[in-house]
Amino acid sequence: MNYEEYKKAVEQLNIYSHHYYVLDDAITTDELYDRLYHAVLEYEEKNSDKILKNSPTQRVGDVIRDGFTKASHLSRMWSLEDIFDSEGLKKWLEKTYKLDKNISFYCEPKYDGASLNLIYENGELSQGITRGDGEIGEEITANVKTIRSIPLTIDYKEKIEIRGEVVIFKDEFTKINEERIKKGEAVFANPRNAAAGSLRQLDSGVTASRNLVFLPYGVGENSLEHKLLSEKMEYIYELGFRKPPLHSTCQGFDEIENIYERMSKDRESYAMMLDGMVVKVNEIASQIDMGYTVKNPRWAVAYKFPAVEKVTTLKSIVLQVGRSGVVTPVAIVEPTDIDGVVVERATLHNFDEIERKDIRLNDKVIILRSGDVIPKIIKVLTQERDGTQIAFVRPSSCPVCGSELLDEGVLLKCQNLTCDARVVNSIIYFASKPCLNIDGLGNKIVEALYHSGLVKSVIDLFDLTLEKLLALEGFKEKKSQNLLNSLQNAKGCDYWRFINSLGIEHVGEVASKALSENFGSGFIDATKEQIIAIDGIGEEMAESVLEFVRVNREVILKLQEILKPKEPLAKEEAKENPFKNKTVVLTGSMSRSRDEIKELLESLGAKVSGSVSKKTDFVIYGEDAGSKYEKAMDLGVTCLTEKEMREKISE
Repeated sequence: MNYEEYKKAVEQLNIYSHHYYVLDDAITTDELYDRLYHAVLEYEEKNSDKILKNSPTQRVGDVIRDGFTKASHLSRMWSLEDIFDSEGLKKWLEKTYKLDKNISFYCEPKYDGASLNLIYENGELSQGITRGDGEIGEEITANVKTIRSIPLTIDYKEKIEIRGEVVIFKDEFTKINEERIKKGEAVFANPRNAAAGSLRQLDSGVTASRNLVFLPYGVGENSLEHKLLSEKMEYIYELGFRKPPLHSTCQGFDEIENIYERMSKDRESYAMMLDGMVVKVNEIASQIDMGYTVKNPRWAVAYKFPAVEKVTTLKSIVLQVGRSGVVTPVAIVEPTDIDGVVVERATLHNFDEIERKDIRLNDKVIILRSGDVIPKIIKVLTQERDGTQIAFVRPSSCPVCGSELLDEGVLLKCQNLTCDARVVNSIIYFASKPCLNIDGLGNKIVEALYHSGLVKSVIDLFDLTLEKLLALEGFKEKKSQNLLNSLQNAKGCDYWRFINSLGIEHVGEVASKALSENFGSGFIDATKEQIIAIDGIGEEMAESVLEFVRVNREVILKLQEILKPKEPLAKEEAKENPFKNKTVVLTGSMSRSRDEIKELLESLGAKVSGSVSKKTDFVIYGEDAGSKYEKAMDLGVTCLTEKEMREKISE
């Protein structure tokens, strides 16, 4: 075999593989494939300097690593908001249509697997990264290259991120578990766990043996010029990726419901596990205009399939104490298999729920597993009672420290600030990424510090020394010094992070930013009326802030003295200009990023909105301006090009 014959053989093998692994359409026999494969392998062994990057031999995993390195996604991998019924769909559509009425939708399956981000540069697969926290994941490129439905090269030279789900087909899952049983190994609970575990094998040979399949569902960073998501995804499939079993574009509620019902009805016939359907706005310009909340894109939603219900027995109720002292009841049930997951715990929400449903120990109950992390009890089968049932007694003392509980009706709270559960959980939260992001202060380290007696409160963290840490079992010098450095780096944090780290009930990242922006360190003296006046903060949240400050004022002041968080910069009053106090909407592509132009307008005192209405004063538009521009013209709103906007600013 010469080099030209070798190139043709590689091309032919890739065609065979594409038909078999992507199109489910075998066009040769295993014998012929193997014969050609070994001819290629023989050539490469003699000509190692001429091996093509897209040769199928480069997929074989034979590397065993010590661990995976972290890698950043080029653009964030967002999670989707979940809805569970037609009412949820109606509400989501109402919100979406308020942002843009002239839109269609793209529907595709929601695969039950492990998310993966592929980065291609100059037509070659350069990185495969797990989802991780959406911004940083683990680089598993060697394992990814063993997945035959992932092309090693594509006919597109620009840098692009292709996102999808790695799954194991149902029949393959059965084979894997049968093999594990023969070897005396623990079986996988479901195909999703099997896919995730296979993807993260340190030995890529194990990954290669599992017959994983990659199913694309979107793109991240890219420079494709398609105006519709449906067109963009068709292009992705043309690059050599596997198509979903069903995907469709549609208009409005009725058509979405029809596709959903069809997909839900046929889900058992699909080769892979599905847990719902994803609905996305099809117009890419509209997606950009709609943007994102703190957690999710506004232009997409996961419409989950009806949850599976099973009957089981309630064995006991255990109590958990959170960082804010709230005591939560959790049901322990007879282990029950629901759709491949063995369920042993179910949420009871609160103590009023137990009384309202008259839930008793030893009751036969119906549990429902849906999109929830913990399944829930939806019904008690009172007709099944046989006299062995025992009423649950509402607790009056903390299950951890024994102190008296504050009974607020729906909620029971442990008010003891030195309660083990409160202290440990509050420190873990304090150090978490959305708060002070203290690297090296994970759950086990916090527990070790607490049980050693060195740390009995968040404040004690800043009294730690190298000498104290080295006296503890398992604390080496490098690890201890890194922790001390991280604690030092936490000082001077943004003020909103400081508020968020306190763990005030009902107050998360968004509310912390609002409190910081409006009051800074003065939030501890803010009145209920002042707090409620902030957009997005209601009475319950305000009461929670006031109660927390009353109980912990000295702790807040002491922490503030230690951390010296940065007060938010006061916004200067904008000088008079055509955009001051005006509502402005941006649409289309411009010379600068949308964020830059938004920041410019806000510095001029403008309010930048995401949707056009009668209250809109200006629409600034660029190339490919879509429905927002058309709506503005219909309403008689003043429309300006980016150039005209800048001329007005100059004037």
